[in-house]
Amino acid sequence: MRIVVPVKHVPDIHSDRTFTDEGRVARGADDGTLNELDENAIEAALQLVEGLDEAERAVSEVVAVTVGPPEADAALRKAFQLGVDRAVRLTDDALAGSDVFGTAKAIAAVVRTIAADGQVDLVITGMAALDGLASVIPALVSSELGLPQLTLATRLSVEHGQVEIVRDLDGVTEVLSAPAPAVVSVTDHLNTPRYPNFKLIMAARTKEITVWDLSDVGLEPSQVGAAGARTAVLSSAPRPPRADVQLVTDKGEGGLALADYLIRNDLV
Repeated sequence: MRIVVPVKHVPDIHSDRTFTDEGRVARGADDGTLNELDENAIEAALQLVEGLDEAERAVSEVVAVTVGPPEADAALRKAFQLGVDRAVRLTDDALAGSDVFGTAKAIAAVVRTIAADGQVDLVITGMAALDGLASVIPALVSSELGLPQLTLATRLSVEHGQVEIVRDLDGVTEVLSAPAPAVVSVTDHLNTPRYPNFKLIMAARTKEITVWDLSDVGLEPSQVGAAGARTAVLSSAPRPPRADVQLVTDKGEGGLALADYLIRNDLV
């Protein structure tokens, strides 16, 4: 079994963000980490491989892929610490300014290139990237690859080439299945990502990361980046300062104070 897990190097979501003059998120060289929800996707892939018999495990592979500059290696190093077998970074100046459509096209091209030397059975993603929260990459990648999509999995299994997920929606639980290969997105309710062990942490420092550019995956510069983007940031403004906080000490009339606040601010 070969599983590809797209991961993203995202800014610290607790830090103040700004945009450049080109309408792109301003990033520093050391600013970022592995998208937290991608850890659930990595854990899902590792558990599937670990559930195989010894002979199948010996020929199985979990590959983490990312699209970004060299700084994105930090996300791939973390993926190595968690236990992935191989990592690929797609880097090209023409990728700058890619929106979700360009990013999905780039990820799909990487998956096709990996599949050129052996079938990719699954593409497993997190349910969202915490910087943009668009949550559309799984659907767009499946469309680019022409594969079935099974999204928002809270349970995942693969048996005899059939992929099955359970997903819990608002008041509804669905069971969906599709033949592999398929694209699956998982939620943070699926599993609890493992902690890296010391051996993997040390090994991750020196593990080789395969670096490709657009020509390696068969894409033209006009298909991605700002040139191929369907969306753009037209304007931005700093987040307004938070209003002064009013603290009320509850001496038995806290409920009345809360009700008065809600009424005065038309919140009821």
